[in-house]
Amino acid sequence: MTTTAANTHSSHHLSPAFPGRAPWGTAGKLRAWQQGAMEKYIQEQPRDFLAVATPGAGKTTFALTLASWLLHHHVVQQVTVVAPTEHLKKQWAEAAARIGIKLDPEYSAGPLGKEYHGVAVTYAGVGVRPMLHRNRVEQRKTLVILDEIHHAGDSKSWGEACLEAFEPATRRLALTGTPFRSDTNPIPFVAYEEGNDGIRRSAADYTYGYGSALGDGVVRPVIFLSYSGNMRWRTKAGDEIAARLGEPMTKDAVSQAWRTALDPRGEWMPSVLRAADQRLTEVRKAIPDAGALVIASDQDSARSYAKLIREITGSKATLVLSDDSGASERIDEFSHNTDRWMVAVRMVSEGVDVPRLAVGVYATTISTPLFFAQAVGRFVRSRRRGETASVFLPTVPDLLTFANEMEVERDHALDKPKKESEEDPYAESEKEMEEANREQDEDTGEQDTLPFEALESDAVFDRVLYDGAEFGMQAHPGSEEEQDYLGIPGLLEPDQVQLLLQKRQARQISHSRKKPDDEADLLELPAERRPVVTHKELLELRKQLNTMVGAYVHQSGKPHGVIHTELRRVCGGPPSAEATAGQLRQRIAKVQEWATRMR
Repeated sequence: MTTTAANTHSSHHLSPAFPGRAPWGTAGKLRAWQQGAMEKYIQEQPRDFLAVATPGAGKTTFALTLASWLLHHHVVQQVTVVAPTEHLKKQWAEAAARIGIKLDPEYSAGPLGKEYHGVAVTYAGVGVRPMLHRNRVEQRKTLVILDEIHHAGDSKSWGEACLEAFEPATRRLALTGTPFRSDTNPIPFVAYEEGNDGIRRSAADYTYGYGSALGDGVVRPVIFLSYSGNMRWRTKAGDEIAARLGEPMTKDAVSQAWRTALDPRGEWMPSVLRAADQRLTEVRKAIPDAGALVIASDQDSARSYAKLIREITGSKATLVLSDDSGASERIDEFSHNTDRWMVAVRMVSEGVDVPRLAVGVYATTISTPLFFAQAVGRFVRSRRRGETASVFLPTVPDLLTFANEMEVERDHALDKPKKESEEDPYAESEKEMEEANREQDEDTGEQDTLPFEALESDAVFDRVLYDGAEFGMQAHPGSEEEQDYLGIPGLLEPDQVQLLLQKRQARQISHSRKKPDDEADLLELPAERRPVVTHKELLELRKQLNTMVGAYVHQSGKPHGVIHTELRRVCGGPPSAEATAGQLRQRIAKVQEWATRMR
């Protein structure tokens, strides 16, 4: 290694947030977590090290600082970076070059040029030629950096290839920024420890979560703006169904209502895009180059959303389709200009660094915690203290749960308790994960065979979620009440966000009380009193009601059917299979009341 490159390990040469700018108070030194992770590594000198750090915290900086230190102290002689995508491979090479480490992102075979300190490759590339990379690490002492290590479990062949290629490596540094995979494929070079429940979970050597990063001002606070609305669609059998987003319904109905909302021909998407554009205008008063991103499910939708944005704003949106050869260049161009909008199909969900993104629209039906965390991670990178991020969501129970659990740390579990009749919340996510992380986004024709047809939709501002709490009452798009939330300043400290949201909600409630009853055409209740119930919770409530009725049968001697009929007569509402969460809770309370009286 050259003297110049060797000297670059000293932290004052390394911006803690490159390739973006460092946030307030951190310039000229490593962030505390990066320094802490470095010190732990240097003290222990492990062969394998797993660092879990929230998106936007600076994993690249930590890894390259460590690489520089290991090269300088002759612990290793070369570096191999393994990244999920071609775009990220190039991004790693550019970031490394800034501190004097030269990585070849175009390497395919044969000897490496003497000017390089190593290579940047993809997991797919390693999967094709594992022995090529094994020979390289056997010839010289190598540090292997495995970026977003969960991708090594994307397929059995990738995991096996990584194991074969990098088993002889001198040092291995694994990085991830999001909850681990929902399957039980072991991830190479990750240690697992058995908990008291007998389940083996991944053990990180250093963890820096979103909550800690938010407290340190390293990431932005995220304000989630959720929109409900009435949906109408036709099933494959020809039945027309109407439902409101956020109301308790079956899993299939949730899925079809959600897809109906995202249909560009309805009114929901145009209303939400208009609201998001207004939010962007407000944010740009404090952050002039702030950008917005729509994450779309497929290419046709992405093109339609880009067209809607042009109609709404009068300006063209940058369109990024993952099988388009110019996709990486368009992302780079957008990250350096001041254009307002970008629309992308999935590929911007992980690792792509556009620090100016501050407003997002989650317009995809992917509902895994991993993908959601990756998507939100595109908006949280802080460049200066006080920047906020705003993400627009449909009122779908799973998404609201993820939004409320932003600070929850998740480890990868190798074992899952399997019970008959118990619905595994992760059961369907593996297929979605494969879809979400597929590098190519070819049209599969699935859209032509959907078992329903979206007919119409409208949008209603539903609530704001922030730091695990919910605020706001329902409001029509364009109303003064909606503007109250869209107009929150773009520069705020996390505690100021909370205070301001509480004030806005109090003002909304005050306005509502002054209105005549006949003007209250929306549900006039604060968000915390309008719980969004998941399909699983609804099943639990039905189960609880049936258990209570069963106990009362023995106590009263009356048949099940008679008790259920009496409950409906007293409490009102449909049969329990169609009853809402509130109606089920009311019936449970009534049975308890009857049982208490008989004692």
